[in-house]
Amino acid sequence: MKIELDNVGKRYRMEWILRGVSLHFEAGKQYAITGPNGSGKSTLLKILSGHLTPSKGKASFFHQQKKLDNATVYRHLSYAAPYIELIEELSLWEALQFHLRFKPLRNGMGANEVLGLLRFKKARNKAIRDFSSGMKQRLKLALAICSDTPLLLLDEPTTNLDKEGVAWYRQLINDYSAGRLLIVASNVDVDFEFCAERVDILDFK
Repeated sequence: MKIELDNVGKRYRMEWILRGVSLHFEAGKQYAITGPNGSGKSTLLKILSGHLTPSKGKASFFHQQKKLDNATVYRHLSYAAPYIELIEELSLWEALQFHLRFKPLRNGMGANEVLGLLRFKKARNKAIRDFSSGMKQRLKLALAICSDTPLLLLDEPTTNLDKEGVAWYRQLINDYSAGRLLIVASNVDVDFEFCAERVDILDFK
């Protein structure tokens, strides 16, 4: 998966959130988008997902040397963020089964393997609405990171995680991110220390 941004800008009403973003994100590399809260990191990540259309400029997506229609980009990515909601009426097991209807998992994994990774075996039949904020964040991360997609987008991935949860996240990245285009938006070092490439959002204000 490869993404090219050509002079991209995003405006809400009369305020420009981003300007002049010309960047290439190459397949198999790991990028961190850094900057203070409210600086536009999440906006850029949404543009990189194809979910948000630039007000100016162009975002182009490529997979296996072919250009993708922006309306089909979602098929090739997985995304975890605090603002993406889970279906809280479902039990954990139902949520895993539901996810598998839309996205296969890496290495031929199934719902039982994800359940083991989450370490929530006693919560198999528990409704997600009864999960703690940390448990919900783990589930979001596991579903995104373990999905078999060439593009992985993570926004503030350690939100609501304790020290043990942060170590769990880092292990998940180590085990399941190889060969993918990974982009992490955060201002917390532990979220993206492993990323060799850095983008400072303040360069585009």
